[in-house]
Amino acid sequence: MNKNDFFDKVYDVVRQIPEGKVTSYGAIANYLGVKKSARLVGWAMNASHGDNSIPAHRVVNRVGLLTGKHHFGGTKIMQQLLENEGILIKENKILNLELYFWDPQNELPVL
Repeated sequence: MNKNDFFDKVYDVVRQIPEGKVTSYGAIANYLGVKKSARLVGWAMNASHGDNSIPAHRVVNRVGLLTGKHHFGGTKIMQQLLENEGILIKENKILNLELYFWDPQNELPVL
């Protein structure tokens, strides 16, 4: 699979994250069958900025940190987008991550 195909698969998953929910780079990698490739998912997310059809703000690290926030044109934009969807955040980390976590492995059909 080439990089563009992989990135497109990542974007297909991210587009399905419901409003008010988040997932992690690792959960997306696991769903796509490349469990150890969370970093590659991160690269895909970095490349997605500018495409408003991809809700990149809904992808966080495994403990709920807003690690991609510096890609949103301002340090608080990612947080504001998530808070506008009802997600509680303190010190760049989602509070009660388990309440908001959406796992594509459980929510989407098996690939």
